[in-house]
Amino acid sequence: MTKAIAFPRYGDADVLRPIELDLPAPGPGQVRVAVRAVGVNPLDHKVRSGAFDGIFPVTFPAVPGYEVAGVVEAVGAEVTAFAPGDEVFGALMGGGYAEHALLDADQVVAKPATLSWEEAAAIPVAAETSERVLDVLDVRSGETLLVHGAAGAVGTLLLQFARARGITVIGTASEANHAYLRELGAIPVTYGEGLAERVRAAAPGGVDRVLDAAGKGVLPLSVELAGSAERVLTIADIPGAQEHGIRFSGGAEGGESYHGRAFAAALALHRAGTLRLPLHRVLPLAEAAQAHRISEDGHVRGKIVLTV
Repeated sequence: MTKAIAFPRYGDADVLRPIELDLPAPGPGQVRVAVRAVGVNPLDHKVRSGAFDGIFPVTFPAVPGYEVAGVVEAVGAEVTAFAPGDEVFGALMGGGYAEHALLDADQVVAKPATLSWEEAAAIPVAAETSERVLDVLDVRSGETLLVHGAAGAVGTLLLQFARARGITVIGTASEANHAYLRELGAIPVTYGEGLAERVRAAAPGGVDRVLDAAGKGVLPLSVELAGSAERVLTIADIPGAQEHGIRFSGGAEGGESYHGRAFAAALALHRAGTLRLPLHRVLPLAEAAQAHRISEDGHVRGKIVLTV
């Protein structure tokens, strides 16, 4: 048996509760990982609340968690890249809030000894999302990208990935996060009333693409600033995307997996000593409900991580 945190029905954070599950056996192409840390994402509480019902279907009791770091315990048939005892991190389609988790071997990568468990668990979702949106938006070197909600976990890695590609980034955030965004190489602007004027002042030549990572009703303004809906992408506002004819991206486009490229990009920054991945809060797995409340409150700088 293995212990996990699950929700037996949709609801607020209080529906999360400990359960015991049979120890999973890895199938072909899978590895079983003894989890050391699991990242917490806005997706977690959106799925738990039922907001994404029909988009991310679940079977109750459902165990959240889309990224983990841990030690390989067992490998399935056809897995040659990993062996028991290997320290790894990777992505999975739910099931991470547990002592053990199954991952597809092609979405796992070796964890450097110089990377902590907590930092490693904070990489997969933000890195994959960053790599994917830069590709889907087709942002090129020398262009300017506006990012709404730039101080969060996705924004933090996205700014670093973009800077490595020669892309200028303007990031919206509260005043308290402006110094942080400058450290990441972005031009910070305050969200709220007068945002369009502040963006135009920061980018006299205009913005080429816009990413909405905040979901705060900024899509009409984004289209105005970018010049067309085709130049705008949201990862946080499905109703707004449908209303304004804007693309929503919540997974690999066209069946393409971005995990390999994303992990390689993050590890290259780590080897260069430039990877910034601040941890907003680190809590034990038993306090998963509190982690969800913090995530739902917003204004998270960096990542929330649970340790096992």
